[in-house]
Amino acid sequence: MKLNMLGVSVGNTRTRIGAFIDGDLQECATYRNERTEVLAEAIVHAYSPLRERDDVAVLMSSVNEPVAQVIESQIVNSLGQQIRRVERDLTIPIGRQHDTGVLIGEDRLLNAAAAYDVLKQACVVVDAGTAITVDFVDGAGTFHGGAIAAGAQLQLDALNTRTDMLPEVELARPDEPIGHNTADAMKSGVYHGLRGMVRELTERYAEQIGAFPMVVATGGDGNLLFRDFELIDRVVPNLTMMGLYLTLRVATEQQSKADN
Repeated sequence: MKLNMLGVSVGNTRTRIGAFIDGDLQECATYRNERTEVLAEAIVHAYSPLRERDDVAVLMSSVNEPVAQVIESQIVNSLGQQIRRVERDLTIPIGRQHDTGVLIGEDRLLNAAAAYDVLKQACVVVDAGTAITVDFVDGAGTFHGGAIAAGAQLQLDALNTRTDMLPEVELARPDEPIGHNTADAMKSGVYHGLRGMVRELTERYAEQIGAFPMVVATGGDGNLLFRDFELIDRVVPNLTMMGLYLTLRVATEQQSKADN
């Protein structure tokens, strides 16, 4: 089944927008949430190749509800399109094994669903953004949860704001492990600390299940942190967007079967 979809994934600090035409992701870009005018223009631009298509769906996920409400209003006003929200209108197609009553971030569930849909085996999904999550999906496609920590830039910002002498530093890949000045030492600590955390958690998950799972990384900082990390089997920048499309596809297939 080939579908046409505008996908919008609202994160804590950034929003990712992508257009699917006949099931293929044509373009995908990320914008900072505070740049609302740029976001509005980007939505119109991303939707433009879909205007002449039939049965276009607009599907949104969000972990930042105030921003999502603004974007939803922009889409209705500029595109005149009905918006569907994951978990409100369409259920993310992933099994779940976690504490009753807890609220799991939609991005975590979308990433898990998309990764398992491709791999069809147990896997660890690492999403490196404002926060970094390290989640486990078992061999039956069930999301179990995992770990959440402060992301790379958030750590650097906290070091600056919660200390007297540590400077403001932008995330970058360190040239070598030993930082020969304060800024480089901060970059090295955050960069290698996060990679070490992912390794430790993955090894603990492997011990618990008795096998070493595949590891997939995504998120705005995924490529910078993990592109040459031997632990990571693949870096998939558009994993959340793939999860949105999967959610629409599964829901459409189920509705088609029900109608027949």
